[in-house]
Amino acid sequence: MVVMANEVKTKGVSLFDSLLQKAEEIIINVRGKNKFVVVDIERYKELRALELDRAYQDAMNDIKEGRYKVLSAKEHLEEFFKELEHEIQN
Repeated sequence: MVVMANEVKTKGVSLFDSLLQKAEEIIINVRGKNKFVVVDIERYKELRALELDRAYQDAMNDIKEGRYKVLSAKEHLEEFFKELEHEIQN
């Protein structure tokens, strides 16, 4: 379901309650472009849990495939600052 930003401005947050009873998500369209998505908190928690599960699986796959480094805190910070410096220069 898509709703225009102007409608949100005029009707306020109460608009979301009624729309979320009809759809799982509401897309807010701003100046002709879909810009935001509104979901109820339970749906958000489900999506967040899926996202965290996926990150965990990716990490476990990286470990299984040997795609990781073992560094001391000092080595990690040195590497981090080198990468940061490189990003700033580019």
